[in-house]
Amino acid sequence: MSARIVRAEAILCRAPIETPVVNAFGAMTERVAVFTRLTDADGVSGWGEIWANFPTIGAEHRAKLFDAFIAPRLLGRVVTDTAPAAEAVWAELDRALLLWGLQAGEPGSFAAALAGADLALHDLLARRAAQPLWRWLGGTDASPVPVYASGLNPDAQALAQVEQARAEGHRSFKIKIGFGAARDLATLRPVFASLREGERAMVDINQGWVLRDAMRMVQALGEFPLHWIEEPLSCDRPLWEWAQVAGASRAQIAAGENLRGTRQYLEHLDGAHLGVLQPDCGKWGGASATLPVARAAVRAGLAYCPHWLAGGIGQLHSLHLLAAVRGPGLLEMDANPNPLRSRLLEGVLAPRAGMVALPEGPGIGCEPDMDAIAPFIVARLVREA
Repeated sequence: MSARIVRAEAILCRAPIETPVVNAFGAMTERVAVFTRLTDADGVSGWGEIWANFPTIGAEHRAKLFDAFIAPRLLGRVVTDTAPAAEAVWAELDRALLLWGLQAGEPGSFAAALAGADLALHDLLARRAAQPLWRWLGGTDASPVPVYASGLNPDAQALAQVEQARAEGHRSFKIKIGFGAARDLATLRPVFASLREGERAMVDINQGWVLRDAMRMVQALGEFPLHWIEEPLSCDRPLWEWAQVAGASRAQIAAGENLRGTRQYLEHLDGAHLGVLQPDCGKWGGASATLPVARAAVRAGLAYCPHWLAGGIGQLHSLHLLAAVRGPGLLEMDANPNPLRSRLLEGVLAPRAGMVALPEGPGIGCEPDMDAIAPFIVARLVREA
């Protein structure tokens, strides 16, 4: 059996928020999402999402890249109902778009637009097979997946957000730091004093330190039993700097959301300085390229913890990818208000004692309700064969 793609859509959404989501290099004062949808000649649709968090003004651009460069290369295409066929499409389009991205000086934007298409194609084919996406991707374990509450703001907000996330069913929490030693330590001390038996916490610097600061701070953070320290350096720093920081740290080092390309991931795996690898399926690779990287990480003894801090469709894809790979990883779940996530996931994902059950329906497990987020849809880009 095979699918012929006859319709491709990019749905751009913007939602205002009252409290900004902050990190070491800036803040989001709104939430955005670019959802993708591919429909075949039989009327079956699959859904994906393009990473568009920072800066939020880039969302329109990535939606237009999908519409102008990705959709025309998919319309009319016949794809066999197998995961290798979807992977072959991603590889072909990745090669075709390479020079466009290099010429424009923005390979990341093209990679994200293609990732959103790949996710939608995998969802479409899994739905045609009437299988949950995680099983269609090769997973065999239907048990719940461990999760953690992410994106917790610094200062007094951190403790308040931990308490709220705990009430919502979380048992692991990740706090944003990178705002200076005194402020970071003052943020973390009440959080760790509040942790209960079986709970754990991590920190995320969002690439905010240079080597000298990282070496000093990972040692200062040694007073806390951190589960991991995330992105202490910028992703373009040489591997020897990462190795130095890892050697000085009591906690394992996590990174990967800002890497792009299999080679970069394998270089970090070969360097043996990471304990946690965090590819973002909507930023690079979709499911086709993320899965091999994730499986390589687990074989190397790392935890695969998919990065995700955007809308609800990418959240579901991240869940299915982790369920297909397993290992000791956790699913990242944004704890900040975002109707582009919560309105789509209502009744689908609900943490219980730090775990979420896998959706039972085909594909990502639900049909995204665009009516639920209609007030936030600002553009629809549609092409048909």
